[in-house]
Amino acid sequence: MKQRDCVLTLVFPVSIEEDLVDHLLEHPEWVTGFTNSRVEGQGQAVRLHGSAEQVRGRSRRVQVQLVMNREDAQALVGHLRETLPNPEIAYWMIPLLEFGRFA
Repeated sequence: MKQRDCVLTLVFPVSIEEDLVDHLLEHPEWVTGFTNSRVEGQGQAVRLHGSAEQVRGRSRRVQVQLVMNREDAQALVGHLRETLPNPEIAYWMIPLLEFGRFA
C-alpha cells in the first residue's frame, strides 16, 4: 500500500457533483475512498448562481476530501483538470502527518 501523506480537498458547485464523483470512482488506482460534505463558498472568485445565492452572497458547494498519496493526488488533479476544465473547481493539497483507524 502506498503511503498516505497528503489530503486533497476539492470544492465545486453542487451542479457538477455527480460528474466529479463519477470521475473519482472510475480511478481506484488513485482513489480508495473519500468524504464529501455540503459547504458554502464566498469571495471574489465564487460565482453566485440564481437570485437566492446573490441575495445571501454565498454559493452552495460540495467539498470532497481524500486522504491519499501525494503523487496520486497530483495525477488525479491533472486528470480532473483535463477532463473537467471548470474554473469553479478549486483544490488544495496539504501534508498529512498521520492517518489510521482505531481498530
